[in-house]
Amino acid sequence: MAAALVRKLVFEVPVLRCRRLTSISQCLISRTGLRTMATGVKVDLSGVFPPIVTPFDEKENVNYDELTNNLQRWNSMPLRGYVVQGSNGEYVFLNKEERVEMVRRVRQATPADKLILAGSGCESTRDTIEMSKMMGDAGADALLVVTPFYFKSMMTSEALINHFTKVADNSPVPVILYSVPANTGLDLPVDVAVALSKHPNIIGMKESGGDVTKIGLIVHQTKDNNFQMLAGSAGFFLQSLSVGAVGGVCALANVLGREVCQVQTFFSDGKMEEAMKLQHRLIEPNSAVTKRFGVPGLKTAMEWFGFYGGPVRNPLLPTSEAHKEQLREAFTRNGFL
Repeated sequence: MAAALVRKLVFEVPVLRCRRLTSISQCLISRTGLRTMATGVKVDLSGVFPPIVTPFDEKENVNYDELTNNLQRWNSMPLRGYVVQGSNGEYVFLNKEERVEMVRRVRQATPADKLILAGSGCESTRDTIEMSKMMGDAGADALLVVTPFYFKSMMTSEALINHFTKVADNSPVPVILYSVPANTGLDLPVDVAVALSKHPNIIGMKESGGDVTKIGLIVHQTKDNNFQMLAGSAGFFLQSLSVGAVGGVCALANVLGREVCQVQTFFSDGKMEEAMKLQHRLIEPNSAVTKRFGVPGLKTAMEWFGFYGGPVRNPLLPTSEAHKEQLREAFTRNGFL
């Protein structure tokens, strides 16, 4: 309502949607552009976020009924929220309308106290800004913006800072940097993260490269900027928490959400021995649904635990029978099946 009032006052100039703000004065609006001010915009990322899969039917259409069914089960878990259209959501295979509709449907089926982090990254800065605005309108609380990578040799620190700054300047909700070198071939450098941490509308980073020392270094060098680090995998979740990460975006939480959350609970309660034992048990299943068998393996494992995984969208292929056997062994050996 506040945003609608301001929009009228400035003759329909786009404005920051003032979610979680207490007054209109906390938004800075101008006729020449929009910049989200960090003062008063506090999105606490502490906790576990599964990067949820996109459920397809046998014709590879998005199955929104099964999405709702999965969310009903996840909503009963102590998850902080969901990443929608992350890598495990097969976002690169979805069109613009599907990506935005997924965000809208998840927001509708999710309690208000759980955060929706929407993957709005595109290859061009212009398209990323457009997608960010659309996902903000669809209900995202914050945006997960992956590094552009097609022209990776040209993605210098200067180019990346320019890209993320322009996206954050124009985003209606806070931005989270996303580095996933296994998929992009591009590792977002520490100096870029530190420089961008000073932007009032960039609140954190998901680091999926597995370098825990990098996570710790960014935490240390951004300690005065209210910048939050998220581990990008359950395989190094406890280690990341130990160097200052506030939570994790973990594919395995699609399957073992309670267990991944329990690692953080043990850590927060100072029960390090229990946290370490559980972390050790999660490493092999996590590797199986990420590095070894990827999204097809993750969707297969979801079926064993009562969720709907469903088919992948081509060109991905379904999990082979031999891989299913190896996948099951990874969960069985560690006491989850």
